[in-house]
Amino acid sequence: MRRPSPLPPPVRGAAKPAADPSGAPRERAELRADELDDAPVIPLAVPAPLPDGRAVSDGLPGGGQADAAQAAPVGWREVWRAARARRKALRAEVRRFTARQRRRRAVWIGSAAALVVLALATLGAAYSPLFAVETITVVGVDALDEAEVAAALEDQLGAPIPLVDESAVKAALVAFPLVESYTLEARPPHELVVRIVERTPIGVIETRAGATVVDAAGVALSTAPTGPEGLPVLDIRGGVGSDAFVAAGQVMHSLPPEIRGQVTAVSASTPDDVTLTLGGTNTAVVWGSAEDSAAKGAVLEKIMAARPPASVRSYDVSSPNAVVVR
Repeated sequence: MRRPSPLPPPVRGAAKPAADPSGAPRERAELRADELDDAPVIPLAVPAPLPDGRAVSDGLPGGGQADAAQAAPVGWREVWRAARARRKALRAEVRRFTARQRRRRAVWIGSAAALVVLALATLGAAYSPLFAVETITVVGVDALDEAEVAAALEDQLGAPIPLVDESAVKAALVAFPLVESYTLEARPPHELVVRIVERTPIGVIETRAGATVVDAAGVALSTAPTGPEGLPVLDIRGGVGSDAFVAAGQVMHSLPPEIRGQVTAVSASTPDDVTLTLGGTNTAVVWGSAEDSAAKGAVLEKIMAARPPASVRSYDVSSPNAVVVR
């Protein structure tokens, strides 16, 4: 029986066994001792020395041996453990991320639900008897009777404030000719405030039916056999629907209160020849058109203070920059 030859030393830098395509490492081939003699001899490649005479392996750590040669081969168990650890880490990260998303989604859904519930509760309370009208307050009236206006709106008592019938309120206030406009103001829980703007009468038109009080829009406010004191008599050609009446109404609105109280008559045949008459002295004020009425009123007030109506026959302020006093 032949004595086996000693095994050759391992070849440095030899290639590792190729892995199987399925992913499992291929088993390392083993050589029997009796096959070593027939095995081909592979010459070792000796690296050329460096220019300074040192060998290539002299610069490597570990006494000239590379770490790659000393590293043990990685088996399939280590690969499997690493892959398993990576999968666990990924699953933990996914769980952490999805939990944070769920918490954030729950916060948003909870906030939205709370807002919806609050809105529904508010609407339910607003339309319930908890906010029913129990008091109607009328403000802004002077010539009108406050109690009479409030009595006309009694049908709104008991209705929830958001359900107040505005058309019914309008129908009730139309019956009062002095009401020019109005607004409704809710004061929870039980008060409804009605703010009224009254029409301002500018004079009296004498007709066959008697003396009719009208405002600047030509709305008849009242009719009586004789006109009330303090209102001028209007002598307007064309009636309340003419341009002359519109101009006369604008002039009366622009007069200072001190002068308006002294006017006893207003006449106009066209929009450009409005004339006022001051009581007591029958002094005429030639106003002209309604343009620059504010400036004309201020100039007239200064001139009347300097020269009272008792000392003049007329004031001509048709041109406020060149006032004529006679």
